[in-house]
Amino acid sequence: MTAGRRTTRALLLALLWLAVGLLAGAAEIRPTRDYLSPELRRAQDDPSRHPGWLWVEEGETLWQDGERSCQSCHGEIGTMSGVAARYPAVAGDGALLNLEGRIDRCRTQHQGQPAFGYESEPLLALTAAVALRSRGMPVNVVTEGPAAPFLEEGRRFYETRQGQLNLACGQCHDDKAGQHLRGDVISNGIGTGYPAYRLDWNTLGSLHRRLRACSLGVRAEQLPLGSAEYLALELFLASRAKGQPIEAPGLRR
Repeated sequence: MTAGRRTTRALLLALLWLAVGLLAGAAEIRPTRDYLSPELRRAQDDPSRHPGWLWVEEGETLWQDGERSCQSCHGEIGTMSGVAARYPAVAGDGALLNLEGRIDRCRTQHQGQPAFGYESEPLLALTAAVALRSRGMPVNVVTEGPAAPFLEEGRRFYETRQGQLNLACGQCHDDKAGQHLRGDVISNGIGTGYPAYRLDWNTLGSLHRRLRACSLGVRAEQLPLGSAEYLALELFLASRAKGQPIEAPGLRR
């Protein structure tokens, strides 16, 4: 075999192993519930033991509230089945919206009311109530077309080392998934359970609140809730979670 052929063969083998590695990495993405303790998993599945159901019930009430209610346009909240699995998504005007952003936009544009605002109790409640209607359904976000630039922006954020600890998201949620960190088990970080009730928060919170906590953890800048960077990252995380079941409202340690 000539030197040129050996080089070509080595290159092809390297590409093959790279492809296998990428496929293996994709196959390693697991539902976040797999990383929960058995006790937390049981509580997440039991509305009578899940504190997040208080927000769900409030959201179901808000759905019907007012003359120009959500229900007056969409009908019963059951019509929201599958909606959460498709967000974040690009709106007609080119803006990337997550489920919270879509709800607040409906409120300002169609109900003529001021926005609830990120992390407000009413928005968390409505988001939890809507997301519940997709529980168990596979994530199926669109990543092509207008969403593609946002996806790449989110990928860059995920892969970039940040903060004083000089860590990228994947160094925890890919390389260390399944290992313990301060008594917790590191998951793949796919965000399918948000909004989630976290025991260390003692309340329900959004994915962006969790992302801010991650930024703080690596000693990086905490970006505003609803920032373009976190929205793009949320889309990338959802793309990693394609096919994984929605768990919202989740229960986390």
